Amino acid sequence: MKVTVDREECTSCSICWEDCPGLFEQNPDDDWSQIVPAHRESGDPAKGIVPVDLQECAQEAADSCPVAIIHVEK
Repeated sequence: MKVTVDREECTSCSICWEDCPGLFEQNPDDDWSQIVPAHRESGDPAKGIVPVDLQECAQEAADSCPVAIIHVEK
């Protein structure tokens, strides 16, 4: 499963990094959501590869995002 975050549209509501802290975190410089370094695709903070054990919470975070900027692909 892959995940993408439209970081520039993030409202920093914290839902994703609270729902799935193993995959999402708040960027300390701009406060937007990003993928944790361990799961980034090619080092890009907006793209990630979701391990099996985080797939459920990744989907929950995407479904809970109030501005729908988290996209998961199976």
